[in-house]
Amino acid sequence: MRQAAPAISAAPHAPDWLEDAVREAGGRFVDVGADTDGLLWFGPGGAAGLAETLTLAPRARWVQLPSAGVDAYLDGGVLDPRIRWTSAKGAFSEPVAEHALALVLAALRRLPERARARSWGTEAGTSLFDAHVLVLGAGGIARSLLDLLAPFRTHNVVVRRRPDHVPGAVRVTTGEHLVEELAHADVVVLAAALTARTRALVGPAELAGMKPGAVLVNIARGELVDTDALVAALRSGQVGAAALDVTDPEPLPDGHPLWDLPTALVTPHTADTSAMVEPLLRRRVVENLRRFVDGEPFVGAVDPATGY
Repeated sequence: MRQAAPAISAAPHAPDWLEDAVREAGGRFVDVGADTDGLLWFGPGGAAGLAETLTLAPRARWVQLPSAGVDAYLDGGVLDPRIRWTSAKGAFSEPVAEHALALVLAALRRLPERARARSWGTEAGTSLFDAHVLVLGAGGIARSLLDLLAPFRTHNVVVRRRPDHVPGAVRVTTGEHLVEELAHADVVVLAAALTARTRALVGPAELAGMKPGAVLVNIARGELVDTDALVAALRSGQVGAAALDVTDPEPLPDGHPLWDLPTALVTPHTADTSAMVEPLLRRRVVENLRRFVDGEPFVGAVDPATGY
């Protein structure tokens, strides 16, 4: 007897292209319920909304999440290890890496300070060419950034959980060597996942260990950095500049010191806008739909044990 095509559901809404995509992949598009084999979660509603939806789909074997980071779902206790989870990790790497490079250049060239100037002032700025760059994390964003850095002849070191080779890095090391690596870096870019191990990864000791005047860029998660310690390091000049697309807290409150510090540049989590993300997420969903129906390994598989 021929096996029925997998039943695919979407919640809390379905994009107008999805039903055709499910059919073209060989699945059946159904309302969330007892027949659901695979669930495509598009939000909003967050972890609580997803948990409630999953109670209506007790047979779900696979859930596709819409974001690259899954820390909110992990913290919400939703990542049931009995279900196969996939995220958008790696799907948005190029626009986020592009934004990271823009922030690096803006911080080195002191654009926040100079753009606010109302008199000519003195010349200032540092070139990215031949600089020492330390990248924390080795996922899709980090790898895309290393590709973008190639024309600048940067000396790139990557810190990751395992010291496996990363293309574009002259050396890969692990977190236990972070402080010693910080002492040599002109630019530090945070591109790591947020987990229990990486929360407040850059705190007072790490900021004090940075090369004096170095630049810190964060396009990952705000909670990777101790914000109060960063403000103090910027005020003292220990950190030369910080360029942040993510903050802790987020949104950054009105009146927060980071808005007014001349060496701080904050963009409101806009490294990947909705217009940029939509076609990239669609590509990821369509690809994983096909793989689910055909029984192939997923792209962007999430390990609930590690949190990414």
